[in-house]
Amino acid sequence: MKQILFAIAFLLFVTLSKVSAQESVVPNLDPNAPDIKFETEVIDYGVVEYDSNGIREFKFTNTGKTPLTITGVTAECGCTTTTIDGKPGWPQEPILPGKSGVIKIKYDTKRVGRFEKNITVTSNAKYSSKKLKIKGEVKPKPEGQQ
Repeated sequence: MKQILFAIAFLLFVTLSKVSAQESVVPNLDPNAPDIKFETEVIDYGVVEYDSNGIREFKFTNTGKTPLTITGVTAECGCTTTTIDGKPGWPQEPILPGKSGVIKIKYDTKRVGRFEKNITVTSNAKYSSKKLKIKGEVKPKPEGQQ
């Protein structure tokens, strides 16, 4: 019995330690590597109306010395999307040093209640993975609305 409990505790520890990682542990050792700097890493929607515009933008700048290429942006659940109007919500072309861009995120505002979701940005930056967060609250559906 003790061995089973130990095995479960060990697996839980390993799983939680991997989930809690915020950025890539091993940085790109290239001193000229691009670097991504966000104006904010958390967007607070505040309290929003049911079925309102759920699109928000994370603005960033390439503070490195070479072009920045964003290879992917993923959300942790189906209530948040990184595809806007059928197109990726992030720049598909490299961002030159000193230049800026935006990553668009859309939360489904037909989901009532508080929310807090993570978005992962993958790129060729110094740290290849970066976590962003959105949070807020969606008001209940107004009475009489279909």
